[in-house]
Amino acid sequence: MNIPNLLTTLRIFLIPVYLLVFFSNIRNRLIIAGIIFIIAGISDVLDGYIARKYNQTTKLGTVLDPVADKMMIFAVLISFTWSKLIPPWILIALGLKETVMILGGIILYFFKGNQVLPSNQYGKVATLFFYISTLSVIFRLPYKATKILFIITVILNLVAFVNYLLIYLSMRKNAAV
Repeated sequence: MNIPNLLTTLRIFLIPVYLLVFFSNIRNRLIIAGIIFIIAGISDVLDGYIARKYNQTTKLGTVLDPVADKMMIFAVLISFTWSKLIPPWILIALGLKETVMILGGIILYFFKGNQVLPSNQYGKVATLFFYISTLSVIFRLPYKATKILFIITVILNLVAFVNYLLIYLSMRKNAAV
């Protein structure tokens, strides 16, 4: 297992740690959970950078990295919604998008010749805004600012979804030929 895959695995292990801290009774739990979230985000950026720069991309990493990302996104969305830090419509909108992306990825990988939907700039910008929005909650920015950030995040995720859908349909068509 190479360094990028180890970093992705670390990110997966940070998810239950984040949840344990978030739902604990410890003082400053939201800040500590936020720090764990930030570490996970840094490991995400690092694993992609190292994999590309040092040509260490693997099929395992290509599959595992988006799984780790989606697991962390769901952990944050569910924990924030459960604690009433964000309204449920945000969980529903982003959760539906992520669920459809997971299903599409499974279909491409297992039924269309081990294909993987490549990440692109739309998805990266949407993810960046998700992190910014999440940090706005953790660091208790004014509610209106957080609301605007999450609205932008949802819109960017929908744009990314449409872009990924077009790529997916093209890959499915090419796999059928």
